[in-house]
Amino acid sequence: MITEIFAIMAPVLACAAIGFFWARQGYAFDPEFISRLVLNVAAPCLMLSVLGSVEIDIVAFQRTALACVLVAAFMALLGALVPRLLGDDVRAYLPSFVFPNVGNMGLPVCLLAFGQEGLALALAFFMVLSVAHFPAGILLAGGRQAGGLAGLAKMPILYAIVIALLLLWADWTLPAAVQNSVRLIGGMTIPLMLITLGVSLQRLQVRQWRQALLYSLLRIFGGFVVGLLVVSLLDLSGTEKGVVLLQASMPVAVFNYLFAERYQRAPEAVAGMVVMSTLISFITIPALLWWLL
Repeated sequence: MITEIFAIMAPVLACAAIGFFWARQGYAFDPEFISRLVLNVAAPCLMLSVLGSVEIDIVAFQRTALACVLVAAFMALLGALVPRLLGDDVRAYLPSFVFPNVGNMGLPVCLLAFGQEGLALALAFFMVLSVAHFPAGILLAGGRQAGGLAGLAKMPILYAIVIALLLLWADWTLPAAVQNSVRLIGGMTIPLMLITLGVSLQRLQVRQWRQALLYSLLRIFGGFVVGLLVVSLLDLSGTEKGVVLLQASMPVAVFNYLFAERYQRAPEAVAGMVVMSTLISFITIPALLWWLL
């Protein structure tokens, strides 16, 4: 079991380590450019590649997407309540509760733990949060222009979702030339996400570590408890249960820091949560995998 868990986590740690030491050496790396490249090009291609080739029950895909909505809703309640009780800025901390790192860490872990089926279901979780993260994240951070419906219409991942769902519903496959192209382009998604995570861990600084530790533990363990509740409510089992619990228990997403920095909504506090929760997850994710597998 230890060998199996190490085999799952080793690629994650290796890619993150590359990013960490790359940044430590002072080499150039633009996280915002890479993040936009991933979100606008690589991730949509990955979604089409996986969902256009893997055999997966459309009902299971829908249940996982619904589970994501429920997890986000419950975590939003927690994220609105806890900062208010502690006297902190709700709009600064709420996104870190609602939007965990289901991309950089969630996708590779689910892929390595549950194979292509796990990746497909993890993409259902990822696509729901991706569509919501940019307009909601910007609004919560204090930006005046989240883009609204016009902003959503400019997100390539939205069209990839529509096409992918159509492929699943109609049981169609992409033409070979298209499938090979999106598979090649989508293949860069997970390594780039993990390398960006490593760069962020090296560059971000933890200040007010007690506060960062408290919110990080609430993000991870609160997400796990909420995940258990949602899994029970929807009566999920097998790979669906494992994917939902893993994605719900992920650390704070790096994008939350990018929004906080852009709109100066307590960026140092959010940076501390990103770093602290990610370091904690290197312990909690193997423990959760031990329990699930």
